[in-house]
Amino acid sequence: MAKIIVLIGAPGAGKGTQARLLQERRTIPQISTGEMFREMKNSDTPLAREVQETMAAGKLISDELTYQIVRERTSRETGSYLLDGYPRTAVQAAQLEDLAKEQDNAIQAIEVDIAREELLKRLTGRRSCPVCGEIYNIYSKPPKNDNVCDFHPETQLTHRADDNEESVSTRLATYDEQTKPLLDYYEQSGRLQKVRGVGDLENIYREIDKLI
Repeated sequence: MAKIIVLIGAPGAGKGTQARLLQERRTIPQISTGEMFREMKNSDTPLAREVQETMAAGKLISDELTYQIVRERTSRETGSYLLDGYPRTAVQAAQLEDLAKEQDNAIQAIEVDIAREELLKRLTGRRSCPVCGEIYNIYSKPPKNDNVCDFHPETQLTHRADDNEESVSTRLATYDEQTKPLLDYYEQSGRLQKVRGVGDLENIYREIDKLI
């Protein structure tokens, strides 16, 4: 039976990296809400026009409209696929149940779980090279020389303004508040599986791969 894989993870947990690996190695399409909304901006269909009008009016996209967008996009898939950024709420999770029945798919929820202290280090310690985009972390992957790129030693690494402890703590608190009902929803139905998001990327991938 084909699956709808719901991958859940806090900012910095590495969820996006794992989703890309699944797409590359298992050819499981990664379907993101960002991709769907970008597609709607450039389309000329009744649904796309409704999205464009809603956004132009400065209104939030409703759960019902988001569901219709997800339904339309995922109808093109014939096998398993991975949803990135959907569902975000228990209401959307309930709507996804209807979609899964319609498509004759099972739903599998996997959380990439990681301690808050580790997430703070990952996010506040991030540095990047403005020339090549190489990512470093002062705690886990520092450059060979202080604050300069290994590949462009004449270039100082940059630090995002919102990657400070206060901003990161606020983002994580918001994530916890918004995501807890979703985690509870899947836990109560016995479908939430957890993978520790700490350690070697390949080991984390293997754990997710085993579950799938």
